[in-house]
Amino acid sequence: MSMIILVSCITLLILLIARFKWNAFLAFLVVSLLCGLLLGMPAQEVVASVNKGVGDTLGSILVIIVLGAMLGRLIGESGAANRIAGTIRSLFGEKYITWAMAFTGFVVGIPLYYNVGFVLLVPIIFSVAYHYKLSKVYIGLPMLTALSVMHGFLPPHPAAMVLAIQFKADLVRTFIYGVIVAIPAIVIAGPIFASAFKNKQDREGSVIAVPAPQEGSLPGIVNAVCCSLSPVLFIAFASILGLLGSGNPVLKGTADFLSQPAIAMLLSLIICSISLGLSAGISLKNLMTSYAESVKDIAMILLIIGSAGMLKQIVVDSSLSVEITSWMLKCPLPPLVLAWLITAGLRLSLGSATIAGLTAAGVIFPLVEQTGIPPEFFVLTVGAGSLFGSHVNDTAFWMFKEYFNLTLRETFLSWTVMESMVSVIGLGGVLILESVVRGS
Repeated sequence: MSMIILVSCITLLILLIARFKWNAFLAFLVVSLLCGLLLGMPAQEVVASVNKGVGDTLGSILVIIVLGAMLGRLIGESGAANRIAGTIRSLFGEKYITWAMAFTGFVVGIPLYYNVGFVLLVPIIFSVAYHYKLSKVYIGLPMLTALSVMHGFLPPHPAAMVLAIQFKADLVRTFIYGVIVAIPAIVIAGPIFASAFKNKQDREGSVIAVPAPQEGSLPGIVNAVCCSLSPVLFIAFASILGLLGSGNPVLKGTADFLSQPAIAMLLSLIICSISLGLSAGISLKNLMTSYAESVKDIAMILLIIGSAGMLKQIVVDSSLSVEITSWMLKCPLPPLVLAWLITAGLRLSLGSATIAGLTAAGVIFPLVEQTGIPPEFFVLTVGAGSLFGSHVNDTAFWMFKEYFNLTLRETFLSWTVMESMVSVIGLGGVLILESVVRGS
């Protein structure tokens, strides 16, 4: 009976968001309260679980996501992303231009949220397509594939970060495994798949975004790359320092401090504020104003993340997690495949990759500790599933259609197919890597 209640509540959640266009935060709140009451929890305990779910989820990732939004905005507004794109384009040349676009999306996609990266890089895509007289879809798809994969698979992006913390996954291993899985997904669904659109004729009237900054105003390439990768570099440095100083309490303590994602993000933001902002003549006041605007941009994302934690906490506090674990362990499907299927189904129903991943986390959370599979692989599996089958209920689908002036059929054949390929290839990569890691 408990499983029927949970399935019914998730179905209601999908209907409220997808059919009746409810705000995701309100839908999660209402469904979480209803789920707790239907499961027989006392009303006061339901409210306590909802509060705990929000507090525990946001308390662990709020600082990281806010600092990440600030850093991403700085990378974009300073022209660092444009410098990286221009340099990579000149290095690869026309023959390998789609590979240059994919690599640009890979590097820039580490600090930038998908929607921000999309709007920021579209002018570059159009400029390159015009310069080489090539199809915009052919040029743009590899870059947007990489952006999408980085957003879905890897921290410090919101869903991946929340999943890593909820599943108690190691962030460094998650990032390394994620990169290994991401590369073949980007290569196959990006440059290789995009070749099918090389001779496509563009229509007139595509949406043109704000022009990129002038070349002379852009930061240096070393500065741009180091700032974009700075959170990853800090955590990697801390990990190496921890290994070297394992017998030294001071070094070990310093490494543990620096390896905290919030500390790595804060140090990155401080250094990048100086190297990309103050040293470039941007006033401290303007930097702070820009950072405040970046937080406004992610306010709803934060609410959705917190509200997804409500449902997970109801599942745990009602002891439904025990029943879910028992059912999943009896399921004939491998646990990672089951996790992918659940997430992919939610993605098809809800549209948003972030919401689908966070909702799936609440359902499969009880399974993670029972299977013996390293939690990093569950993070990547849910990330892969959350990208499957983007269609008309996903804002990214419409952004791609309108910016590139495509028909619905063309959007399905390009964007939806690409997202589905990334998801399936990602699952295959996780399964292969998991077997190698556990077998070694």
